[in-house]
Amino acid sequence: MKHNLYMTPFLVISITAIVVLPNAVQASEAPLNYFLHSYGPAAKPTMYLGWVLAGLSVIICIVISLLLLTAIIRKRSRSDPYSIDREGGGLLWIYIGTGISTIILFGLVIYSSMILNQVAKPTQTPALTVTVTGYDWWWKVEYEHDDPTQHIITANELHIPVGLPVLIKLKSADVIHAFWVPKLAGKTQMIPGLVNQQWIQADMSGIYAGQCVQFCGAGHAHMGLEVIAKSPQEFEDWQNTQRKTAMLSFKTFEDPGYKVFMDQCAGCHTIRGTEAAGKHAPDLTHLNSRRKIAAGLLANTPDHLKKWIMNAQELKPGSRMPSFALSNHEIAALMLFLSNLD
Repeated sequence: MKHNLYMTPFLVISITAIVVLPNAVQASEAPLNYFLHSYGPAAKPTMYLGWVLAGLSVIICIVISLLLLTAIIRKRSRSDPYSIDREGGGLLWIYIGTGISTIILFGLVIYSSMILNQVAKPTQTPALTVTVTGYDWWWKVEYEHDDPTQHIITANELHIPVGLPVLIKLKSADVIHAFWVPKLAGKTQMIPGLVNQQWIQADMSGIYAGQCVQFCGAGHAHMGLEVIAKSPQEFEDWQNTQRKTAMLSFKTFEDPGYKVFMDQCAGCHTIRGTEAAGKHAPDLTHLNSRRKIAAGLLANTPDHLKKWIMNAQELKPGSRMPSFALSNHEIAALMLFLSNLD
């Protein structure tokens, strides 16, 4: 069961003032540029549909405005301003308007159905399958593989090879979310207990912004993700790195940072290669390889990471990440430990 939603006319019209940027990497900083740019075969037909809807909306608004202006300007005869003419004279305009509207709507149904069919399946077998699960308010990303030891789990970033279709299975762990990377594909709902599917393909390397677009709670606006498209060789190198366990020289409670992590964080987070095996929060095995933290809320820097650990509930109220009250010694030790998660 699929739920693909496309841009509405009033949203499309509001986009036209966005400044156009010259390439995929730069355009990723302005997600609403999807009205003028698409970078994959699953997004281009949707973009054309948006143009048609926007054009028709503008034309209809102009026609209605002209009719309204005509009605305002037109006056009754001054010779007998109180006379009432035969009321049936205006029905012809109603018949014409109803007929034209019916033809336009019928045409849009046919065209929209053709677009849905066009983007339903990729033209070739997907190069890989990824499962994305929506949580309040972050994304769990799992790369499937026949060999369980080759399974990759990461968070809030979806890495894909350029020029190859990728099948995405969409799940929700709590409430209804919606997965949308506007420059690569349309929207698809993520419904608890249901597995929906979508496919994306990037024809140009770059970073494409995505967002949950189904209101899912107080942190909905800060539930972003990034699709990072790279060459097939770079993607293969990234996969090989992600499959490795954490390369830590200290994994015992003799290290104060490791002890703080195991006491405070291991109940929710996993670090492969250690005893931390939590399932309710992002896998942190390769934390420092990610561009952002907190589902796109903050850039992944030591200062921002410390700020997130200490003030998570202020930055994203209601999230599953609590604000930790750690001493200066504890936070310093924890930050030193996390700095090794490459």
